[in-house]
Amino acid sequence: MNFLISDAWAQADGAGGGLLGLLPMVLIFVVFYFLLIRPQQKKAKEHREMVAAVTKGDEVVTNGGVLGKIIDVDDNFASVEIASGIIVRVQKAAISQLMPKGTVKS
Repeated sequence: MNFLISDAWAQADGAGGGLLGLLPMVLIFVVFYFLLIRPQQKKAKEHREMVAAVTKGDEVVTNGGVLGKIIDVDDNFASVEIASGIIVRVQKAAISQLMPKGTVKS
């Protein structure tokens, strides 16, 4: 019955040493960088630029899904009119997207 089980022999020195053993980890990190980290950083940068460029009269959607028109902008907050005479103040970072002009009907 010994012919079914192969003998385990110790590997000789120097075959696939230190740097070659790290190669799979480096490749995994490179793949993660290009598929996950870099696109997320690009999306965050675009959001920061969009929030910084928000001006009075823009029509926006907040993270909570509220659609409205900006009537006032401060450094950190924006006043958004969500209905006739109803104004809410939101953090500028809570603005998720700009909408095309005319989306909000008066």
